[in-house]
Amino acid sequence: QVQLVESGGGLVQAGGSLRLSCAASVRTFSDSTAGWFRQAPGREREFVAAINWSGVTAIYADSVNGRFTISRDNAKKVVNLQMKSLKPEDTAVYYCALGVWGTQLSAYHYWGQGTQVTVSS
Repeated sequence: QVQLVESGGGLVQAGGSLRLSCAASVRTFSDSTAGWFRQAPGREREFVAAINWSGVTAIYADSVNGRFTISRDNAKKVVNLQMKSLKPEDTAVYYCALGVWGTQLSAYHYWGQGTQVTVSS
C-alpha cells in the first residue's frame, strides 16, 4: 500500500519559516520525481516545487523561487520543503506527490493527504 504522509505544517507569522516533510512508503521512491503542490481555499491546486529522482535537479514556481528549497533523502524515503520568508499568500494546504518530471498535476500519481500551512500577517 502506497502512503505519503506530510508533516510540519502549522501557524507562523509573516516572515517566518517552516519545514515540511513527506515520508513515503512506496518501493519506487528513489526512481520517482517528488513534488510539492498547494491549494488555497477557493483556488485550484498549484505546483510549488519538484525534485528529480537523484536530487540533483529542482524546479520552483515563480512565486516561491528563492524562498523555498526542496530536498530529498532516498535512503530514508523522505522529501522536504524548507520555506522561508513566508507570506500570507503562502497560506494553503500543502501536498506531497510522487510521479514523473513535470509541473502538471497529471504528472503525479501518488498523493499525500496534505498539511495545513497558515501564515498570519
